[in-house]
Amino acid sequence: MRRTTLVTAVAAASALVLTACGGGDGGSEAGDSGEVTFWDTSGPNESPVFTKLAQDCATKGGYRVKTETVAFDQALNNYRTAAQGGQGPDVFRAEVAWVPQLAKLGYVVDLTGTELASDTSDFLDTPLGSTRFEGKSYGVPQVTDSLALFYNKKLLADAGVEPPKTWDEVKSAAAKLGGEKTLFINNDAYYALPFIYGAGGDLVDAEAKKIVVNSAENVKALETAKGLLDAKAAGTALDPANSYNNMQAAFTSGEVAMVVNGPWSVADYLKGAAFTDAANLGIAPVPGDTAGKGTAPVGGHNYVIRQGTKAKDSSVEFIACMSGVESQVAVAKELGLLPTRKSAYENADVQANEVVSAFEPVVTAAHPRAWIPEGGQLFDPLKIAYADVLAGKKDAKTALDEVAKTYKDTVVPDYTVG
Repeated sequence: MRRTTLVTAVAAASALVLTACGGGDGGSEAGDSGEVTFWDTSGPNESPVFTKLAQDCATKGGYRVKTETVAFDQALNNYRTAAQGGQGPDVFRAEVAWVPQLAKLGYVVDLTGTELASDTSDFLDTPLGSTRFEGKSYGVPQVTDSLALFYNKKLLADAGVEPPKTWDEVKSAAAKLGGEKTLFINNDAYYALPFIYGAGGDLVDAEAKKIVVNSAENVKALETAKGLLDAKAAGTALDPANSYNNMQAAFTSGEVAMVVNGPWSVADYLKGAAFTDAANLGIAPVPGDTAGKGTAPVGGHNYVIRQGTKAKDSSVEFIACMSGVESQVAVAKELGLLPTRKSAYENADVQANEVVSAFEPVVTAAHPRAWIPEGGQLFDPLKIAYADVLAGKKDAKTALDEVAKTYKDTVVPDYTVG
């Protein structure tokens, strides 16, 4: 999941008054309009690159493209509202958890019979899995991501500390790294997942249709995170709305030594005072309960085509270009974002990108999420619980039992608990 607190791109004023409309299976009966409207949900550091790629693809393909930058935290609701009324973009950059939801609602085109789904062997398995729903293909992987440990090399070297592999090593390093200035814990749900997955837990068991968010493993996981705060080995922001921004400011200024974040954050870090020398930014796998057992979640984005588009053929061609090896290599080189194609990682320029090379093993070992229509709705209840536990307002067991109840009552009522 790309966190709603992470992206601050300003929505285009015309985002919901686009003229593309229609019905049926993609508008092929009326022919192809030759103009693709693309909703780009990337952040301000990324959108210029995607906009240029889109224009280059249109020029090569002989169609027109109009790129609209839409704020990530508004994009899903805006798209659903527009698509329900037969309007919206032709192509949408959807967060991985949105795809099964949009497929179930009938708001995206089944791509199974198109060239986009004819040969997917070059795509990494986990990102590709996020494009599937009930055995059909509804998207094409754009970029993948995960979480890693970012650290200030100078601060760790001056303290004689190696990048920690376990949470206990974080505690041990705290005395040398300034106590609470050792690690900043972002109290957002996505950032709770490394603790949860690393402890052997999960949110739901989709295959068994069980709610497992309040398992003993998950209780231990949140207790581990709270234990870092109690041991003065980490700090957090008591205001969840500003937690991410506070984390970014503390790390870029050199106030804290380590944070857990994704590849999208690198551009911001390199603008900070602590990383005027880019070589000072270190990247390592997220610590775990035991060495080598830290497991980060899979995130990323997919391209989908709106059901009812009047530019289906052009949209297919556009996505084929935007998700092609050449485009993925360009994105990796310029932005340090992670390709979804295996062959892109073989490119010499991609291999030379230190961010991509550092994240490649992280993504390879990352934990897949439940690709269910309700997947995106699992995070808000967990976010509240995680923040409450870190703030000391509730114990982990009580907070997670409440999350399980919310899941049962409002998110996946057909699932059993435990």
